[in-house]
Amino acid sequence: MTTRRTRPVPRPPEGTPPPAELARQARAVLADAVRIARWAAVERDRDHDHDATSATERAAAALDLTPAQVRAGWDRARLAGLVELHGDTARPGWRLRAWDRDDSAVLRGWVALFDAWSLVHPAPGDVAPAAVAEVVEAFPQVLSLLQLSAGPVPVPALLDLLQQRVAELREERCEVPDGPQPQPLPGPDSLARLLDWALEGLAAVGALTLGDNQATLTPLGNWAVWVKLEQICVAAQSPAGHIEQSAEDMLRGCARLTPGPARVEYRAWLAARPVGSAVTELLAVARGEDALLRGLAFEALRVVGAPAEAEVRAAAAEVSLRPYALLWLAEYEGADPDEAPDVLTREEATWLWVDTAAAVADHGESALLVRHLESAVQGTVPALLDEVRAVGHPRTVQVLVALAAAHPDPALAKAMRRAAFQVHTGGA
Repeated sequence: MTTRRTRPVPRPPEGTPPPAELARQARAVLADAVRIARWAAVERDRDHDHDATSATERAAAALDLTPAQVRAGWDRARLAGLVELHGDTARPGWRLRAWDRDDSAVLRGWVALFDAWSLVHPAPGDVAPAAVAEVVEAFPQVLSLLQLSAGPVPVPALLDLLQQRVAELREERCEVPDGPQPQPLPGPDSLARLLDWALEGLAAVGALTLGDNQATLTPLGNWAVWVKLEQICVAAQSPAGHIEQSAEDMLRGCARLTPGPARVEYRAWLAARPVGSAVTELLAVARGEDALLRGLAFEALRVVGAPAEAEVRAAAAEVSLRPYALLWLAEYEGADPDEAPDVLTREEATWLWVDTAAAVADHGESALLVRHLESAVQGTVPALLDEVRAVGHPRTVQVLVALAAAHPDPALAKAMRRAAFQVHTGGA
């Protein structure tokens, strides 16, 4: 019998505070955000107008903050998952409810803020957005240097590394010479300004400190960067490592894994790239034709958590993504996964059933497809067929034909073939 080697559980770098102390520091960073979120939770039940300016002024007066501090704290509360926006209504997030008793929830909230540092501190308005995006994409390597140095690093050394990494990213993209020409690399002055902006943004979320033309990771920042590096190492040392692949290739590779190992791969893949671009790439895959990848993309987005909320909420407006997005949002807001399907309308549940059946038909076994028939909300096959015909899923015909071929009951198989023919020909 072959004994599979397992990687020892990694230990944080020497000197890393215990989780309780890290959580205490995270609570301190987000103290104003928590106060504002709790104030908003009380105020939302009162009969006030919905004018944002009025609410900001009331919060400033009640909490002894300036309006600018209230706006900044509110942004942090949203990014950390302390509040959740539902249209024009803000509700307390599950992390706010767990804030005083759950250190892991606090640390996850702070990491969500850390991942969103580029949103906390606006970039210089006169710098091209493409240059800003390149710096955000390149900055994990700068953070790695800070973490590995275990102490202050001179800003000029960080600037040299940033310049190199931006140049590497340009080279890796391999722009075609006769196609659209890439923008010139940001000049030294521009890149230095963007480095200052990035360092100030990370300092604003409590990830590092600045002084004497050098930067030093805080214990929180050091721990967060170490966690992300460890996630990358785990994937790089595993047979299923996919961190350098596209989202589509990564998800295809994870389709062979059970949920636990798949989540490890998702975390590693996410840790190796900016969270914003990762979310965009996952949703792009979800919009494709492969229903299996659509479901897996949303599983990966569950690992992302709060930073994905805005884009997932927007995706709920798209017919093909709506059931997945609504389930994601329900679970994100604290619903039990077994009860989350209750948020779907009958039509949405039927669409999801057909989409899942398409994934099974494309990638699963016939017996699994037959078992999937039992999961339909309609309860009877005739009712299911009526609603499947009405829902308008583009894979309806293929699903019904596959079910007819797989089902052992000749009468049911015949009914499915008849339904497939009716959908195909546009009949009733």
